[in-house]
Amino acid sequence: MRDVLIESWDALHSAVFENVWDPAIMRYRNNRVYRGMSDGQWALTPSLNRACPQDLSLEKILLRSFMKYGYTELQGCNSFWELVAMGQQFGLPTRLLDWTYSPLVAAHFATEDIDYYDRDGVIWCVNIEDVNANLPPSLRQKLSEQRADIFTRDILEDVAHNFTSLQALSDQPFALFFEPASTVNRIANQYALFSAVSDPAVTLLDLPESECFVRLIISKKAKLEIRDKLDYINISERMIYPGLDGICKWITRRYAALGPKYHHEIKQSGKDEAP
Repeated sequence: MRDVLIESWDALHSAVFENVWDPAIMRYRNNRVYRGMSDGQWALTPSLNRACPQDLSLEKILLRSFMKYGYTELQGCNSFWELVAMGQQFGLPTRLLDWTYSPLVAAHFATEDIDYYDRDGVIWCVNIEDVNANLPPSLRQKLSEQRADIFTRDILEDVAHNFTSLQALSDQPFALFFEPASTVNRIANQYALFSAVSDPAVTLLDLPESECFVRLIISKKAKLEIRDKLDYINISERMIYPGLDGICKWITRRYAALGPKYHHEIKQSGKDEAP
């Protein structure tokens, strides 16, 4: 695993657009995906492992309860993978992790919480091809047949219709990425996809491909610059969370004070003037 320190908006752009030129197609393309977090010390731990560390088998009960009590909103959800993706999007503890194809959407999540401006943030990056290299043969073959790098609901259901059948594909734990259908606007707006591990007791960092991960460490001194410039290009809660909830989140952050601790540390560091 490699760390890259980001101390400005320009440094962020340089890092995320490094080596994206593909001479074979004469276009700027890459197979990296990104996950932004407010605290650089946080690991890639799914919400299920944080909420139920004492008993991960509660996963089935959580999903069953979600289907039962969310029945009205979930009537059009006829796929296990679509169901678990919907749960993840709305806060249900699952083994999934949210990722995005957009490095700037990831930068939003790394800078959205002003209560964390006194510490570094992080954007995790990984090349999908490095993860796919460790897939069971049946899953690699399915991607090859579809000429795809990412699983969709339909491609994945042809091989594994739930977590139990996914784990049965290999004796060794593995991870995959899948892209949900854009059943709600926030999935499309966040350019979202999810990672899933075959064994909930194993995290991404426990797998061999973790050596291929890159962490872009967003310096606390650069957070405000990056945050404000993201707002200028409309990468904000208004776009990330369509609707009134997103508007209210954006207004709250935009007009909230950053707090004396942040201002004291910035002044002490000599960054009280704009670059």
